[in-house]
Amino acid sequence: MPESGPSRAQKEITDISTIGVEGGDAATPGTRPGTPDTTGAARRTGLFVTLVLGGLTALPPLSMDMYLPALPAVTESLHAPAATVQLTLTACLTGMALGQVVVGPMSDRWGRRRPLLIGMVVYVLATLICVFAPTAELLIGFRLLQGLAGAAGIVIARAVVRDLYDGVAMAKFFSTLMLISGVAPVVAPLIGGQVLRFTDWRGIFAVLAVVGVLLTLVVWKGLHETLPPEDRHTGGVGDALRTMRGLLADRVFTGYMIAGSLAFAALFSYISASPFVVQEIYGASPQTFSLLFGVNSVGLVAVGQINGKLLVGRVSLDKVLCFGLAVIVLAAAALLVMTSGIVGDVGLVPVAAGLFVLMSAMGLAMPNTNAQALMRTKHAAGSASALLGTSSFLVGAIASPLVGIAGEKTAVPMAVVQLICGLGAMACFLGMCRPWRRVS
Repeated sequence: MPESGPSRAQKEITDISTIGVEGGDAATPGTRPGTPDTTGAARRTGLFVTLVLGGLTALPPLSMDMYLPALPAVTESLHAPAATVQLTLTACLTGMALGQVVVGPMSDRWGRRRPLLIGMVVYVLATLICVFAPTAELLIGFRLLQGLAGAAGIVIARAVVRDLYDGVAMAKFFSTLMLISGVAPVVAPLIGGQVLRFTDWRGIFAVLAVVGVLLTLVVWKGLHETLPPEDRHTGGVGDALRTMRGLLADRVFTGYMIAGSLAFAALFSYISASPFVVQEIYGASPQTFSLLFGVNSVGLVAVGQINGKLLVGRVSLDKVLCFGLAVIVLAAAALLVMTSGIVGDVGLVPVAAGLFVLMSAMGLAMPNTNAQALMRTKHAAGSASALLGTSSFLVGAIASPLVGIAGEKTAVPMAVVQLICGLGAMACFLGMCRPWRRVS
């Protein structure tokens, strides 16, 4: 059984506070090398690490959600159909998926800081290029590059959590990250909607570039190295592939990975389709869409905090995960009934309520699938994080264009994709993880 509890996490956070500001081996000013810092300093260091990791995990939703209110405007500006413009989201997701396969093993070999800084610099450059994209096809290509570079923040943030935490403490930390990163989807569409009041969709990418620069500077100045040299892998590509193959051979790890990926696909089908569902089908303004999107994100964050503060440590993680997946399935089924017209024209409010329930349930599903999978992979946290992220973003990228397959005037494909993903996630969890045979 893996070591668990806050004592190990606190010890390692304390140990990290003695590492130099720029990732070297020098002690924090006022302490001797190897001497534990004071409790107050350790707490401040732990808070800073939490905020930095939260910022890194918030970057993907910022990259996608600030852009959502502008999707209809992009179709008009670039004279492209909605399905083509939705591929800009798919390209970003695909890039994030493929980038994690590369960055994860790199971070196991060279440490966390160096690959992260390289990825952040490339992300800023790619985002600036998006500002000047003249056609939808070029924008899709630039968004792919943006996703490839942005993958570094996602995969390394999860790997750092695994470096520092185990067991219940890790599950709690993932819920804390959800609180921080959850602010991004709350404020991102609101910011995007306000940016559109003063400029066009290109201004959104300019704002994202500024955010990327600020986060890069914070990482460069303040994020310490969390993977000691003695724990790094020395092999090349072949060793990385063998490590990933070994992880995939673990049926339980793979079960959590697929279940989490399908839950993410249900979430992303909402992200991809909601601008058209809310604005084109129900006639809401970009600002109203941003408000509804923010409310749904608040639900996700709030339930994530209930998971981390009240449920983790008191209720089996598998039981909480099963309940979350069941709610996703029920919410998706209700949305399918409402959007198909079986009960007549229900209007925006009931559909928005169904989406709120579905989004909120993600606060139970997503942190617990990550925690349960990573508990089994202390020996290769970077590679395991890469597999989790790659699987999620690839499945999400497949789901994204499917929600627009019937055009912009129906929400039925969105509900169908969500229901299929929810049922698939539950089947993988029960069939592969077999929680009743294990003690969580």
